[in-house]
Amino acid sequence: MPRPVTYPNPTDLRVALFSGNYNYTRDGANQALNSLVGHLLDAGATVRVYSPTLPKPAFAPTGDLVSVPAIPVPGGRDEYRLGRYLPKATRADLDAFAPNIVHVSAPEFLGHSAVTWARRQGIASVASLHTRFETYFRYYGIGFIEPLVEKILTRFYNRVDRVVVPTPSIGDLLRDWGVTTPIGIWSRGIDHDRFRPERRSLDWRRMLGIADDEIAVGFLGRLVKEKGLDVFADVLKELRRRGVRHRALVIGKGPAQDWFAQQAPDAVFAGFQTGDDLGRAVASMDVFFNPSVTETFGNVTTEAMAAGVPVVAARATGAVDLVREGITGFLVEPTDVAGYADRIARFVADPALRDAMGSAGHQEAKKYRWDSANQAVLDTYLELLG
Repeated sequence: MPRPVTYPNPTDLRVALFSGNYNYTRDGANQALNSLVGHLLDAGATVRVYSPTLPKPAFAPTGDLVSVPAIPVPGGRDEYRLGRYLPKATRADLDAFAPNIVHVSAPEFLGHSAVTWARRQGIASVASLHTRFETYFRYYGIGFIEPLVEKILTRFYNRVDRVVVPTPSIGDLLRDWGVTTPIGIWSRGIDHDRFRPERRSLDWRRMLGIADDEIAVGFLGRLVKEKGLDVFADVLKELRRRGVRHRALVIGKGPAQDWFAQQAPDAVFAGFQTGDDLGRAVASMDVFFNPSVTETFGNVTTEAMAAGVPVVAARATGAVDLVREGITGFLVEPTDVAGYADRIARFVADPALRDAMGSAGHQEAKKYRWDSANQAVLDTYLELLG
């Protein structure tokens, strides 16, 4: 009989994690990476993170962080940095660290260089996918290069030993592209104390000028065009045209804020929120609207569900794995403005429907836990090392 397979211990792991943005701007991807590193360190693994940095980061990094050379992302998105390559000093640091797992989280120049280094050293490599980069270009007038970007991404993910994605729909997408590397699931978690229905505050809404009988249609995230802000604005205009009583409640900030404010002049901008203030803001929505097609998971969607807020979202990767149609919310074809307006209008007109779907979403969101999600990545490392 074959002997049972035995895997190393977490204390045997030495993980070099390469990130395009580990902590200099707060978003779902880097919060997931910091959560993962915290889990690995708690398990006894040794981790070293390589990422572009800024003098004033958004939050303190988890674990040891090594700064790598980077340039601002072109096209008016200089709040992000692009790692250029693996310079001599970084390679020397990497050699001294002597990792036995290389994890890359962004398919940019630094990520490609890290994968090449790992292959030359005979070290196992893992890639995680956090956003649909190939879709970004359509929002900046150069969507015609999307097929080329898909080919580049396919080559990138075929050069590693394992890919971990947040949802099954993203795994299906990669296989459709031609990715043959084994694919596993690294889901996401929720802070269930922060995001819960009890944090809803009518006083906070009133302070913002939202009347108690106005239905707050919420946006949550960075104000960038690739989050579907154009569609969001068109839907608000359609709701106004129909005379549907509502108020847009926008949580977040970003480079497209001024543009969006011009498109949605009646919207309430609550700005960037963190901690329990963020939980209060989300729970104070009546409907969460997410028309983005760039998501691979959509942390904001599960956070809204956990807070008891029903969802209207694009029928796209990420959301299709999270929203149960007609139970926790509605899914609409990504550019169907009338369809979005129809679903939001149903919620506006039917408080019982909002309550029922919000309660169902709250129960559904309970299954998203960081410990179990991050353990799946740790198990992947151990399997590869074994």
